[in-house]
Amino acid sequence: MKKIILIFILVFLNSRLFAQKEVPFTLEDRDRLIRIETSLKEFKEYTEKRFEQIDKRFEQIEKRFEQIERRFDQIIHIFIGIVAAFAGIVAVTIGFAIWDRRTALQPYLKINKEIKEREEIILKILKEYSKKNPELAEIIKNFGL
Repeated sequence: MKKIILIFILVFLNSRLFAQKEVPFTLEDRDRLIRIETSLKEFKEYTEKRFEQIDKRFEQIEKRFEQIERRFDQIIHIFIGIVAAFAGIVAVTIGFAIWDRRTALQPYLKINKEIKEREEIILKILKEYSKKNPELAEIIKNFGL
């Protein structure tokens, strides 16, 4: 334990002795500090210049992104136009098909209506005549008319 205390005392005295010593500041130290300061100024100027260049590049990139964004907007508008044109063409085609079917069927529907009217007239005639002719009445009855 005494040894440890003695070591602490020696360390304390040594540190006091070193602390009291003055370190001489020479012209060489002064010149070295001046060179360090100069190099720090040069480094600062260089980094500021590089940051300015980087800022300019970022501005160019931002402009490029704006151009790309405008181009995408144009492409989207063109795409919307193409889709609208396609939808219009499809709608016109479907409308034409419906119109064509109706106009193409009109004459046949008219003929079909006339045929049904004639058929009804013929059935009425046959029923009237079957009242006088029992054989015809039997035939009409067999066919379910």
